[in-house]
Amino acid sequence: MHSLASHARHMSPGTRLLLLGLLALSSIALFMTLGVQGQWSFALPLRAGKIATLLLVSHAIAVSTVLFQTATNNRILTPAIMGFDALYLLIQTSIVYALGSKATLALPQPLLFSGQVALMILFCGLLHQRLLTRGKTDLHQLVLIGVILGEFFRSLSAFLLRLINPNEFNFLQDRFFSSFNNPDYGLLGISTLAVIAASAFGMRQVSRLDVMSLGKETATSLGLDHRRQVSRILVTVAVLVSVSTALVGPVTFFGLLVANLAYAVMATYRHALLLPAAVFIAITCLVGGQALLEHAFGFDTNLRAIVEFLGGITFIYLMLKGIRP
Repeated sequence: MHSLASHARHMSPGTRLLLLGLLALSSIALFMTLGVQGQWSFALPLRAGKIATLLLVSHAIAVSTVLFQTATNNRILTPAIMGFDALYLLIQTSIVYALGSKATLALPQPLLFSGQVALMILFCGLLHQRLLTRGKTDLHQLVLIGVILGEFFRSLSAFLLRLINPNEFNFLQDRFFSSFNNPDYGLLGISTLAVIAASAFGMRQVSRLDVMSLGKETATSLGLDHRRQVSRILVTVAVLVSVSTALVGPVTFFGLLVANLAYAVMATYRHALLLPAAVFIAITCLVGGQALLEHAFGFDTNLRAIVEFLGGITFIYLMLKGIRP
């Protein structure tokens, strides 16, 4: 990351962002055209649906991670580490346990998805807002609380899974362990609307995010209502995490990887540049990686396992390095 930052300093932030955008567009073009041998009418529509899913997930993971790290004023935390993904899985399990898989499938998917997002927003506010707004909290304490909450949610999910019948268990397993190779195209419409709405709401806070990055005390002294701003960020993060998890399953460390790469490449505190940079990096990693795995190397593997491995290494590196807010 230091080498990336040193090379980036020789270019203006706008130039760096433009190069990242071109790299992301090149990855999309590579995915859409690589390996197509005259069967364009079949290949392009098939790949377009997968591209749409990858773009939504890239945007949701990158933006939610940067926003969450700004709210906590720490670059080592992610929504997944703090238990957001595990909470979503608990909600899914609870719905199937209460209604059954057939009744769950019979429900209108937009209505079901909207209800899950609403529950995410409610519980995330109740469980995390106090932790993130009561003052400066030690990094290790925040990580420990997040791990405990995540394990608590997973334990409840595991308990409910033991109480349901095998058919409903298999139904939930298919949802929990989906991948970039098998996205849920039925949720693309509502997911796109949710991402656009959450992103528009978050982009209205860009100037305030720059102030928040200075720390709670400094932001408050400059007239920012820090508690209200954190609440708005949590709402945005809850929606984006719900979309990402619904489409491809839980992704723990990928956001940490792309966010810190964006910090290193852009070398700025301005969120108007950091947020699109993180999105472009996420698109390059997911779309470019999927294109290479599927069409160049012919590997029958799950890209999520690879990006999670790289993200986990990044997390260990940051912990050993001792990054502080």
